[in-house]
Amino acid sequence: MTAFCFPDNTVLCNFACVDSLPLLAKILDGRGRWVEAIAFEAKRSANIHPSLASISVEGWLGDPVEITDRHDIARIERLRRAVFGGRAGEPLRHLGEAQTCHVIQHWSEFAGSSWVSDDRESLRYARLVGIPALDTADLIGVAIADDYLSRSEGFLLLQRMVIAGRHPRVPTHPAHL
Repeated sequence: MTAFCFPDNTVLCNFACVDSLPLLAKILDGRGRWVEAIAFEAKRSANIHPSLASISVEGWLGDPVEITDRHDIARIERLRRAVFGGRAGEPLRHLGEAQTCHVIQHWSEFAGSSWVSDDRESLRYARLVGIPALDTADLIGVAIADDYLSRSEGFLLLQRMVIAGRHPRVPTHPAHL
C-alpha cells in the first residue's frame, strides 16, 4: 500500500505564485494525488496562476480521483455541510476538502494518505479523525530534509508566498523549519 499526498488548491496556489510547482512535484515524488473537485479548483485558479494548468498536462498528481457512488456522494455532501460549513447555494464551496478527507478515510487504496492544506479548519478536522495532515511549511520542511532547499531558502520561499498575497504558516526563524 502506498501512502499518497493530496494537496489542496491553497497549497498548489502557494507554490504556483512563486514559480515553484516543479519543487512541489519533486517533494511529492510520484505520490501526489488529487480529487476531481481540487482539480477543478486548480483549473479555475489557473486564470490567476497560469502554471497550474501544467499539472494536468504533466500528470504528476495523476488523474483526478472520481467519486461516482451515490452513497459516497451523499456522505461527502453531509461532511461538506456539517463539518466544513458548505451551503446548498454554493455546491462547490469546501467540496475539495470533503472529497479528499472522505477518500482518505474510507477508500482502502488511499488509507494512510495525507491531506495537505493551509486551511486550519480542514487540518484540524483531518487530524481529529486520524488523517495525517500537513501544510505548506511542512512540505518546505520535507524539501529541506531531502536537500532540495536550505533552511534559509525554504524560509525565503515561504516569505515570498506571503508577499504574493498567500497565507502559509511561516515559522519565526529558518531554524524552525
